[in-house]
Amino acid sequence: MRPAPRPGPRPGPRLAAVVDPILAALMLLTRLPVRVARPMAPAAFARAYGWFPAVGALVGAVGGLVLWGAGGAVPPLAAALLAVAAQVLLTGGLHEDGLADVADGFGGGRDRERRLAIMRDSRIGTYGALALVLGVGLRVALLAPLAGTAEAVWTLAAVGALSRAPLGTMARAMPPARTDGLAVSQGRPSGLVALAAAALGIAIAAACVPGWPGATVGAAAGAGTVALLAMRRIGGVTGDVHGAAQQVAAVGALVGLGVVTA
Repeated sequence: MRPAPRPGPRPGPRLAAVVDPILAALMLLTRLPVRVARPMAPAAFARAYGWFPAVGALVGAVGGLVLWGAGGAVPPLAAALLAVAAQVLLTGGLHEDGLADVADGFGGGRDRERRLAIMRDSRIGTYGALALVLGVGLRVALLAPLAGTAEAVWTLAAVGALSRAPLGTMARAMPPARTDGLAVSQGRPSGLVALAAAALGIAIAAACVPGWPGATVGAAAGAGTVALLAMRRIGGVTGDVHGAAQQVAAVGALVGLGVVTA
């Protein structure tokens, strides 16, 4: 039998305070095989919000590479669909699932308790299916003009960062709608972490695309709309609300960039 591998050295407290939130962000937002052989401090998950834009930029860049490479082999709409599919595979459809659940709950529930119950149901109803079709369809249509261009990588990296940047602010400003679930277990980020997430998202977008101000406004408007609806319909935030906000913010950022006319 092969001897069991010895565990690597444990990072010091200062290094862990930096590394753990990054690893937590990767574990929460992607299906990358991130493994940690030691318990993480609960605070690491709250601080992970500050790294969401960086992980979003990574996910977006992967989709952008697919859009760039596939653009020379298949029609633009097909390349854009492959790019969206690559991002869904990398995230496990986390945000799309949230969008569908929110659409079903907000559209089909008569009161707060019923909406929350519907959102927890794993089955997808009519509102959720329509939201997914419209969401994916809009993203594909907005991305198709970038097929086969290197600009696709920078654009999707910017959109990935900006669409996840508001999540820290939402988690900080909005109360959890449930007493359990991801919004509770992940913890509430500090104001500094929320501000850092917003600043990092804008910085990444500014480094990637010249139209970052319009994209920033579009992403903020999309996430803000979902946040306002969530406060009115369920009185707070859940993990599904975060997912829906990311999806709507991504569409808003693309519209703000004016990709259709590029």
